[in-house]
Amino acid sequence: MKTDPNIDTQKRRILAFAGKAAAFFSTVWFFSSGRVFAGFFSQHTEDIMKLPPARHKGTVSVEQAIERRRTIRSYTDKPLSPEQLSQMLWAAQGITEKGGFKRSAPSAGALYPMDVYVVTGEHTVEKLEAGVYHYKPDQHALERVADKDLREETARACLSQMWVATAPVSFVVTAEYERIRGKYGERGRRYAMIEAGHIGQNLFLQAQAEKLAAGIVGAFNDEHLNRVLGLPRSHEPLLVMPAGYEN
Repeated sequence: MKTDPNIDTQKRRILAFAGKAAAFFSTVWFFSSGRVFAGFFSQHTEDIMKLPPARHKGTVSVEQAIERRRTIRSYTDKPLSPEQLSQMLWAAQGITEKGGFKRSAPSAGALYPMDVYVVTGEHTVEKLEAGVYHYKPDQHALERVADKDLREETARACLSQMWVATAPVSFVVTAEYERIRGKYGERGRRYAMIEAGHIGQNLFLQAQAEKLAAGIVGAFNDEHLNRVLGLPRSHEPLLVMPAGYEN
């Protein structure tokens, strides 16, 4: 029995429309169910959030930021804005060439063995839940790797320097040496440590540009810190940098 081709076409159109409608309503449910961060963070999956775009012009000169830079160990409880967090992460390891992969801090052989994690508390960054987040430079996004406030445990891993826990956020800079050893051998470890220094200074200077303050810690138990934050064993911590508004 032959069928009318016009009817078949109509059926295909109806099915296609129904599919689009289902996708639309499932998207509406997803956004209204609270599984995304409202406002500034755009979430692709439950645990990956796009950051606001970084600015490439500011109101503080490089010279002013260098002059004002200090290591600060006392912070208020005022939260950072999503834009401030975005800017700090971009300064640390953000992509700085359109359509490319070069980052904000220099790296031997452009191998980039570094990773940056952010430790946050409840309401310490507007519209961002407490936890530990892994910065993904290629997406300018955060991936959540822990879902609770671990600032106090981070401070204890930093040989009980409890002032670290008072900062709204702490940036943890790690190195994966295997990414750089292939080209430079054991010398690659030194290059990674130099790179960590560049990242640290970028964070210090960007903090000044954001009217924030930052500290820096190199005294911590590596294994304890990795265990507390749930970091991969191959990501060896080199710096912890608390940041927030100076008290």
